[in-house]
Amino acid sequence: MKPLRLLAAATPENFDESGYLSANPDVAAAIRSGVCASARAHFDAFHATEQRWLRLPIPNARKAEKLARLLPLLAEGSECHAHPTHLDCLTEELREEFRIIPTDNVSAHEYDQQAMAVIRRHDEGLVLDCGAGLRNTYYDNVVNYEIVAYDSTDVLGVAERLPFRDGSFDAVLSLNVLEHVKDPFQSARELMRVLKPGGELMCVAPFLQPLHGYPHHYYNMTGPGLLNLFEPLVEKRTEIYGALRPVWALNWFLNSYSAGLPPELRERFQAMTVAELMAAPATLEPEAFVTALGAEASTELASAHALFACKPAATQEP
Repeated sequence: MKPLRLLAAATPENFDESGYLSANPDVAAAIRSGVCASARAHFDAFHATEQRWLRLPIPNARKAEKLARLLPLLAEGSECHAHPTHLDCLTEELREEFRIIPTDNVSAHEYDQQAMAVIRRHDEGLVLDCGAGLRNTYYDNVVNYEIVAYDSTDVLGVAERLPFRDGSFDAVLSLNVLEHVKDPFQSARELMRVLKPGGELMCVAPFLQPLHGYPHHYYNMTGPGLLNLFEPLVEKRTEIYGALRPVWALNWFLNSYSAGLPPELRERFQAMTVAELMAAPATLEPEAFVTALGAEASTELASAHALFACKPAATQEP
């Protein structure tokens, strides 16, 4: 089957209330806050001047066909409940152990050319996208594995305990996920376990990206650290391309820093030259743009964290 695009331009002819809200979370937030009466009211007021999207439903038959392929791949003893749109393997015990909590954050991004090449190479097989997020295109050969039951999610579960049999998948994708899992070492072992012999893995993990919770952000890693996670695999290499290049991290850092400043300091910061910002940090410490940075931005962009802790006192035997 052809890939199914889940977004379409909203028009008077195809308007759907739930689809409009799914594609436009800002409108949903405006309705909750009382700023806007309804999705239809927003569409009628702004569709002539704003290009808004509508989220389309996934046909039940396509979901059912994929879930039928997945059921035989479930490991013996896996606690999974079948729903019309997904398999729920996210038990309350797993939620508690791995701190899976409800989140309003939405993880959504398109596949880059490298990931698309993996998907196309295994068009007749199955590709596990572990931590898929909200997908705007639905592929019949890609299993969208998530902690959130998006409409594009196929299986709910955690990366540390994949519910599949050994060697179930022709390829595995883990794209900007391992920084969010509580145990990336166990997650890496699981990804390798469910990969078929000779199968391929593509894993992207941040190094110098600021804090971005989904709902948690635990670890960033170096290239050697990423290689170390998947030590048993062969033909390993790391690449830096496209959105992985340093300028993306620099842009993110500067924009977040600017947004974290009081308005009266923001303009001054944005007018600074690169040479000024490259001065010795110790000489910049007294500057207002350093001392007045908000707590949220300081946490997001911290150079390092210092941990101070105590070991629990020994308990006395009764």
